[in-house]
Amino acid sequence: MTLQQRYKAVIDYFRQAIPVAETELHYDTPFSLLVAVMLSAQCTDKRVNMVTPALLAAFPTPESMAAATPEQVFPYIKSVSYPNSKAQHLVGMAQMLVKDFNCQVPDTLEELVKLPGVGRKTANVMQAVVWNRPAMAVDTHVFRVSHRLGLVPKSATTPYAVEQRLIRHIPPSDIPTAHHWLILHGRYVCTARNPRCSECGLSSLCPSCAKEKGK
Repeated sequence: MTLQQRYKAVIDYFRQAIPVAETELHYDTPFSLLVAVMLSAQCTDKRVNMVTPALLAAFPTPESMAAATPEQVFPYIKSVSYPNSKAQHLVGMAQMLVKDFNCQVPDTLEELVKLPGVGRKTANVMQAVVWNRPAMAVDTHVFRVSHRLGLVPKSATTPYAVEQRLIRHIPPSDIPTAHHWLILHGRYVCTARNPRCSECGLSSLCPSCAKEKGK
């Protein structure tokens, strides 16, 4: 099987198995999604969805969050990972939106990564989810699944290297959805520990599954 055939087989499978693939974070505006994605770093979407309603009720706009202090934000997010640094980043992000972006979340990678607490992964999530752009955010699930399925070589050892390989081979129109396909597959089937190979529709072409069977 050539690499391009592998990509086609994986994409065809996901189109059938997960026809609707979207973020599991709850949001209703670009600002609320940005807040949720920032909170989701090394934290589950389930936990973030428990936190954001009260947080965004208290600070629903960039202006209101910019006027707060990290100490005022902290109690709302104390149950997520790294709440102290995330509280500082949220306030700093909101203040920059007010000061430099007319209270609007910017829509380019270059501008998004200027915001405190916003890295390339978060910026790519925003571009893919809000503006349906061909941006591939590589989190731990995408990184793991891409390697296990043989979509990227072992030499792709960084999220950026994986991102570049994926966008090279996935049709641009599929990239925003493919991001979610890989995340959902990694979250519920191709888990970090004890992957459910017997339940996976891709096991027949998965190099990692073949290695496990050969042991």
